[in-house]
Amino acid sequence: MASLPPSGADSDQVLVEANGSTRTLILNRPRQLNALSSTMIMGLLRCFTAYERDDAVKLLIMKGNGRAFCAGGDVAAVVQSINEDSWKYGADFFRNEFLLNYIIATYGKPQVSLLKGIVMGGGAGVSLHGRFRVATENTVFAMPETALGLFPDIGASYFLSRLPGFYGHLFLPSLSIVIC
Repeated sequence: MASLPPSGADSDQVLVEANGSTRTLILNRPRQLNALSSTMIMGLLRCFTAYERDDAVKLLIMKGNGRAFCAGGDVAAVVQSINEDSWKYGADFFRNEFLLNYIIATYGKPQVSLLKGIVMGGGAGVSLHGRFRVATENTVFAMPETALGLFPDIGASYFLSRLPGFYGHLFLPSLSIVIC
């Protein structure tokens, strides 16, 4: 395993394997279906920014440990923080998640996401904005917020509207415009 400087007690949430000029980032919260925690997001931000500057790294691969690539953001932690403390944790969480999505979308080096298992919400954000995505026969994709009538965040309206055969339109909520 290759690593970056430790980030605290939960630094094992993102594992890094080095193989020549390739770095494999492994989302490592299998009991939580690799839901993105704040620690995980910050670890990924650290990896992506460090490897962008490292000329020895030519390729990044992302995958999940266990039966999910990533089941989205750890929204339960955000809600718990709001109920116990304040909105600041949630604001920081989503700011960092969206920053990570932007960095992935504009990354200068090739990045491959291996979408084995469950890919939902924020998991789509950290994978579909990358240059290459590999789905398997076991990939299960969902944007659960659209079932509630919410617009998908993480730039999903961009990538869903560009899927071939209008598949992405199944995930976008109906629009009704009222003119007063």
